[in-house]
Amino acid sequence: MIVDQLFTSTELRQHDGDDYPAYIAVKGIVYDVSDCPRWRSGLHEHLHFPGQDLTNELFDAPHSDDVLARPCVKRIGRLIA
Repeated sequence: MIVDQLFTSTELRQHDGDDYPAYIAVKGIVYDVSDCPRWRSGLHEHLHFPGQDLTNELFDAPHSDDVLARPCVKRIGRLIA
């Protein structure tokens, strides 16, 4: 059994792709997107920065959350309050 790492919002913000890997959260799950081509510049589609909870932004995206199942995206933990 793999145990998820728990992240606070403050800890998530540290993972902005600079000193730490690029992480995002969606629907309470934290993902490492460091290896994803569209996140390598530190800004996804000129709209989204890593280190954030993007749950609300997903509704306006031109894709669904199925992009989180791509091989470059790694589920690594859970976002806690």
